Amino acid sequence: MNWDSFLAYPLEQIPYVLIALILAFSLHEWAHAYVAYQFGDPTAKNQGRLTLNPAVHVEPVGLIMIFLLGFGWARPVPVNRFYFRNPRLAGILVSIAGPISNLALAFLFMMVWYFLKTMGWMDWFSEANYKMVYQLFNTIIYLNIVLFIFNLLPFPPLDGYRIIEDVAPPNVRAKLTQYENYGVVIFLILAITPLGSYVFPPIFQVAVPYVLKTMGSLFI
Repeated sequence: MNWDSFLAYPLEQIPYVLIALILAFSLHEWAHAYVAYQFGDPTAKNQGRLTLNPAVHVEPVGLIMIFLLGFGWARPVPVNRFYFRNPRLAGILVSIAGPISNLALAFLFMMVWYFLKTMGWMDWFSEANYKMVYQLFNTIIYLNIVLFIFNLLPFPPLDGYRIIEDVAPPNVRAKLTQYENYGVVIFLILAITPLGSYVFPPIFQVAVPYVLKTMGSLFI
């Protein structure tokens, strides 16, 4: 049976994608929880979410859906804005913490790869092991950049939408709240139907190479 026809990723890439997503989701949700806690909200901490343990952040169904449809989700961190002294500022920083953590993880693995190559340590690996390590690093870097960009898109319930909510003046914010449910429906339609191929790939085709090039230029 050709399993590739049922999956969003080639079968041989599944282990690398799985590792990359577990790392990305765990750090992303922990970052939300950590920043919320720093601003006085203990909700996530009280629910055991202030940890990097993947078991509390990874949503099994959401993870499986990524491999089947190319779209999925982690377990959202609960945030109670009533604890924030400055809800708008805290809300912005809590929201942006997740995407920034993915960008930081991509940068970290790019830096480690550059160090391993520069020191010549990758030369110690056999050709097969070299390819495995390269594929793992490449997948982690690429998917974390994709998640960084994806989560900043202005669709509810993504982080980008939450940031716009907190930046917008009260009258605009009221309108956003009024139509938020419609936005969620539109986003889901784009995410799980072929219509999304007209929206998301063009964004990634421009933004991902730009971010990669920008980060890579720091090591030249």
